[in-house]
Amino acid sequence: MTNQLTTLINHGGLILAASGLLYTVSTTAAALTALVAPTPTRRRDARKVLALLLRRTTIDDKPGTSANDR
Repeated sequence: MTNQLTTLINHGGLILAASGLLYTVSTTAAALTALVAPTPTRRRDARKVLALLLRRTTIDDKPGTSANDR
């Protein structure tokens, strides 16, 4: 019983670490794309993905407007 519990804890920690690494890689890739994408459309789309990953409000397509102005 104790051996099974230890195995479950170890696997749970491994799954948690892997999912944290995947989230970090995804967020970093979206942030880099938002900064260095060659076209404005790709940068805007990357910012929207980044907003979703960070659970923030979406970025408007129109420059000069913010989410607080709505």
